[in-house]
Amino acid sequence: MNWLAAAPATVPPETAQQAIGYPTLFLLVLIGALVPVVPTGALVSGAAVVAFHQTAPFALALVFVTAALAAFCGDIALYWLGRRGMRSRNGSRWLGAIRARAPEDRLAQAQEKLAAHGVAVLVLSRLMPAGRLPVMLACLVAEWPLRRFARGNLPACLAWAVTYQLIGILGGSLFPEPWEGVVAAVVLTLLISVAPGVWRRLRRPGAA
Repeated sequence: MNWLAAAPATVPPETAQQAIGYPTLFLLVLIGALVPVVPTGALVSGAAVVAFHQTAPFALALVFVTAALAAFCGDIALYWLGRRGMRSRNGSRWLGAIRARAPEDRLAQAQEKLAAHGVAVLVLSRLMPAGRLPVMLACLVAEWPLRRFARGNLPACLAWAVTYQLIGILGGSLFPEPWEGVVAAVVLTLLISVAPGVWRRLRRPGAA
């Protein structure tokens, strides 16, 4: 009987963290794909830092699979909702949210690139800050079937997960403490995400 009482105490802390951490990461990245206000890149980089410092096997691989799958599912769900909005006379709030984050000039650029390069633009759009939704809207306007969008979006999500995981691994390798690596990775990913917007704002007065 004593070994039954002692069994829970022998469960490694990392196992408990993984049981909570991976579903939480999946849910947050999924929500971030649907509602693009959650810094999903920072979440993946932070999770990669924690996994880098763990001794559990395949921790980094699980972060990669979880992040890529969640991003893919979120993108597919948002595209499906966008297609429903395109078919509706009054549109939908999901389609309206996509349009709100895809200005006319960026949509026109996305349409040109999509017509010229096809699926490759989807991969690049996932790696460029604020580039995902204009290209997704361009696919909606071009009436891409869901299956065609999914085929192009799968490598895009894989490349996105690899990129932000590498940022996390870099942060984890530079600092001995996991929290230091998490802070560095999150700051770096946030800087990457806001840099294009700041650059565009700085160029506007000169262009005018």
